[in-house]
Amino acid sequence: MRRTKTRDLVVAGMLSAIAFVLMFMDFPLPMLIPAFIKMDFSDLPALLGAFSLGPVYGIIISLMKNLLHILIRGTSTAAVGELSNFILGAIFAYVAGIIYKRMRTRKGALIGAVAGTLAMAVISVPSNYYITYPAYSKFYGLPMETILSMYQAILPWVDNIFECLVVFNLPFNFMKGILDVILCFMIYKPLSPLLHGKRH
Repeated sequence: MRRTKTRDLVVAGMLSAIAFVLMFMDFPLPMLIPAFIKMDFSDLPALLGAFSLGPVYGIIISLMKNLLHILIRGTSTAAVGELSNFILGAIFAYVAGIIYKRMRTRKGALIGAVAGTLAMAVISVPSNYYITYPAYSKFYGLPMETILSMYQAILPWVDNIFECLVVFNLPFNFMKGILDVILCFMIYKPLSPLLHGKRH
């Protein structure tokens, strides 16, 4: 049992490190969403961990990658961006992992992954509205009107932050999650011996 726990921790550490590296490979999609919100695939290792090790490990991997990001790269957002990344990534991985834990089939994995994606997308609206954007505004003296204007540069008819989050952030996070799901299903089987060790 101790050996299995040690192996799980080693795999979780490896996936956390990969997730941390993937955070560097972010890029904006200014035609779809304001440039301060960037696309990355750093939630993919947490999803892999949630499937192979369990849902709690998905949360741990999401936490560790953000702690590593703060400690090694530093934060340009007073840790607000990392907090948001952790909240959404942890929800994504945990929901996917808990469903797969109860339905250990390919269909269960797909249902879990899509449910996790949907949960992440939906939670992104209140988490940004009540936590992330108010924190940005407070720590940086950035008026909400300025944030709103960044969205209006893409779609002039949006007239409040909540509407922006529903129109932009919700579908963006859903798309981001679906891309992670597609990649996960492409690479999970080849990586399975590494993720599961000698049990598979």
